Amino acid sequence: MKFAIIIAMLFLMQTCQSQSTTDRKGVGGGCEGCEAIYEYGSKTLKSTDTLPDFEKFEPKLKVMGTVFKNDGKTPAGDVIIYIYHTNRKGIYEKKGNETGWGKRHGYVRGWVKTGADGKYAFYTFRPASYPDRQAPEHIHVTIKEPGINEYWIDEYLFDDDPLLTAEARSREKGRGGNGIIKPERSGNLYLVKRDIVLGKNIPGY
Repeated sequence: MKFAIIIAMLFLMQTCQSQSTTDRKGVGGGCEGCEAIYEYGSKTLKSTDTLPDFEKFEPKLKVMGTVFKNDGKTPAGDVIIYIYHTNRKGIYEKKGNETGWGKRHGYVRGWVKTGADGKYAFYTFRPASYPDRQAPEHIHVTIKEPGINEYWIDEYLFDDDPLLTAEARSREKGRGGNGIIKPERSGNLYLVKRDIVLGKNIPGY
């Protein structure tokens, strides 16, 4: 009887250790505002989302790509991607009824969840640089994959942005892969493709 109890306890300890390893808390380092990835409320997440004011502003964008597992080859499903960005004046615009991180990020934001093929797409518009013109145009992005805490990856940056200097490019860490995107005209919008590799250049992964 005592032997059976000892075996059961050892099994329980191994299970707990396994779960701890799977959760891998602390991946990615500090991540202010990453909790916003959970603020989609009752919305059913799909692999495609349209951000507020997409129809209102130009130039329109379709940001798309495939999320791959850490091997860079296998499509990753059930990955939540959260993005937010400024309006055409370079401001994180608010309506006044925002809650949570919406008070900081504004209302131009969206969430998707990849399917088995790992594909995702956001329909939005191109953000403007901050009013002081001290930073290139950019789209913030946070990732949440199964079994691992949320973490940020390199912002989407625009290759044709004059503010994206050689110095600014050199500061990119390659988190999740290359975040510099090249807009390509297609009808009434611009297509920008970025594939994401989970855990790439992410501390503690």
